[in-house]
Amino acid sequence: MTHVVIVGAGQAGASLAAKLRSEGFDGEVTLIGAEKVPPYQRPPLSKAYLLGEMAEERLYLRPHEFYADQRINLRLDTRVIAIDAMNKTVTLSDDEVINYDELALTVGAHPRMLPASAGGMLDGVYAMRDLSDADAMAPAMVADKHVLIIGGGYIGLEAAAVAAKRGLKVTLIEMADRILQRVAAPETSDYFRALHKAHGVEIKEGIGLEKLTGDGHVSGAVLTDGSTLDVDFAIVGVGISPATILAESAGIACDSGITTDTHGRTSAPHIWAAGDCASCLFHGTRIRLESVGNAIDQAEAVARNIMGRDQEYMPKPWFWSDQYDCKLQIAGLNLGYTNVYVRKGDTPGVQSHWYYKDDQLIAVDAMNDPRNYMIGKRLIEADRSPAPAAITDPATDMKGLLKP
Repeated sequence: MTHVVIVGAGQAGASLAAKLRSEGFDGEVTLIGAEKVPPYQRPPLSKAYLLGEMAEERLYLRPHEFYADQRINLRLDTRVIAIDAMNKTVTLSDDEVINYDELALTVGAHPRMLPASAGGMLDGVYAMRDLSDADAMAPAMVADKHVLIIGGGYIGLEAAAVAAKRGLKVTLIEMADRILQRVAAPETSDYFRALHKAHGVEIKEGIGLEKLTGDGHVSGAVLTDGSTLDVDFAIVGVGISPATILAESAGIACDSGITTDTHGRTSAPHIWAAGDCASCLFHGTRIRLESVGNAIDQAEAVARNIMGRDQEYMPKPWFWSDQYDCKLQIAGLNLGYTNVYVRKGDTPGVQSHWYYKDDQLIAVDAMNDPRNYMIGKRLIEADRSPAPAAITDPATDMKGLLKP
């Protein structure tokens, strides 16, 4: 009987295990997770869960009994510390050795933290990656407290929105010239800067953190412009790094993530990777996608390929972010864009930003505009690029752009 061992019980790992069963795999499946709780959704952690609008059980991807019913051996609170690719075994932190026939690495990524020299080890300094992070932070989310958020990407902005809605004083600093600089056009940065300022968030761009200060617990911050702040706690949102140490120690090739081919195979025989940890090919370029959609789709493709289906995986990037009453939906990847065209909606706050690389439509940011998000997504997947003048013309029947 074939034994598939999956290391990492997040969205990708859970999706891979479930897909094996739904596709008819009858061998043994072991899903190993380092956390004490079953696989759960991460996006609500920095939104509904932190706001107290979602109970922990609602985060779970499947009820506990699903894993027993599907004959998935779910090993929680368990860490894999070594892979022996030659002998096809994994070693757990308690020295137990498990044999596998096929091994899938769905180990995700880790938040980048501040070094100790910058105050990263002080109490009251939080990341936002997993359930324990959200639980540790929740008691600090008290009205009128002052929180410093370090990093103006989507995680930092989502945390700022939650804090502002909870009545905290919020200061967000971004070392780059503008928030979202790494992932979005200036037009999108402008939209969200205005949104946060309207909710009382102070945004400081082009200013980084020199160090956090305090006697055991953070109480202040020194910024790179020489200014100082009194703060009650801090949230670090400066990105994530793929969890590659386990793979690297086993001699598996890594390149900004665990290197995979178009089928999800790594450089080691019988070892696969999917999700945030995996580096995959997208139109000839090696990328790593940090999204729920990719975690599910890539993991399900790997499940099929473990079963010999020989299915190539081509990412169809899509993302979202909820901030206040704004839902941002993103289709495609804006890498290498040369122009951005703005389409305004009929009501304030509704608009979409269309990214072109020369004459090719490559991505869309849609703010409270689900209709144009879906139209943009379908156009990108069909490799169709309307004339920019049609995009910006309020009279254009956008749905008509989908017609042959």
